[in-house]
Amino acid sequence: MSLFKKTLKRVLLTILGLTLLLFAFGYWFISLIPEPDPENTISLTVIGSLPYLSENKIKNRGRILAVVTSTETMGVSGKATGYELTELSRAYYVFQANGFEVDVASPKGGEPPVIIDDEDMGVYDFAFLNDSVAQLKTKNTLAMSEVDNSLYSAIYFVGGKGAMYDFPDNPHIQSIVSSYYQSGKVIGAVCHGPAALVNVKVEGGKPLLMGKSVSSFTNNEELFLIPDAKTIFPFLLEDRLIESGANFKEGNMYLENVVSDQNLITGQNPWSTWRLAEAMIKQLGYQPKTRIVTPEENAVEILGVYQKEGYESAKKRITEMAVNHREMNRTLLAMHCFVSAMQWNFTECIQQIGLLSHAKNILEEVETSRYGL
Repeated sequence: MSLFKKTLKRVLLTILGLTLLLFAFGYWFISLIPEPDPENTISLTVIGSLPYLSENKIKNRGRILAVVTSTETMGVSGKATGYELTELSRAYYVFQANGFEVDVASPKGGEPPVIIDDEDMGVYDFAFLNDSVAQLKTKNTLAMSEVDNSLYSAIYFVGGKGAMYDFPDNPHIQSIVSSYYQSGKVIGAVCHGPAALVNVKVEGGKPLLMGKSVSSFTNNEELFLIPDAKTIFPFLLEDRLIESGANFKEGNMYLENVVSDQNLITGQNPWSTWRLAEAMIKQLGYQPKTRIVTPEENAVEILGVYQKEGYESAKKRITEMAVNHREMNRTLLAMHCFVSAMQWNFTECIQQIGLLSHAKNILEEVETSRYGL
């Protein structure tokens, strides 16, 4: 056999071996992620089946206004946008469970565009879609020009990329934010929601954000998802907040980060929504009602421990959660493996795969022990 043929044979065998290895790895990796419910029973969730909402109801403490975008497309790109359903639904139910009636407004009023990501949907999000009162409010939002500012104890700006276009220059948004901040009322905003703050002035013409500590969807998060974001959006939100005088507090990519500066409370991304809403309740003077932490939040907690304390501490936290029967969203853990790989951080990716594998194994061990199998 000629040298060329021997070399070609070795190359082909190497390629075949690597292909089989990658296939086996992919099969194993997929096995670490729970299969979706084929009957999709989660989509049938109603508020009556959620004890947090249906039991030990708190008497009315006032009203909170949630504001969503009216923008349907991202500038000249033509890409669809709107408000993020999960950023409204989760905060809506925290407010409601803690005794506050929630109204929903938008710059134009009427039915705003909504973004629903099936992979992010949990029981509270489906309950929101099945909640006739909530749906009536979201399909018939108040126009900001018609809002009675005196009715509300707090205002909450929902994220969604559309907010970048119609929140910053809306005079009614600027007016209510300025008035609320100076009177001590609570202002909350998550992800792209802080776009509502960038042009607000307070008494004397001073920018509201001057010297304030805030967070929002970061440049790194934005550019990772949309590499040409600088040409699509009128500005990058992190940049504009800093230009407006804010002290920007950046957390880890796609992990919970809530920043409170007196009555101004901001969250970095969708994974910050639960804690942000509860921080608003605390700022209003109440201890938030106890609830079962969601599987998604548990996954975010694990990833946060990994980023702050390392691999072994994160493994330990996974074990503690499993022993205490705290569910964790393994799909979210897997997503962060891909994020690390796409950033060419293979050490982090491999360790996160290790966490995912440990989560699957320890959960199986606990269930086997629990049921004596």
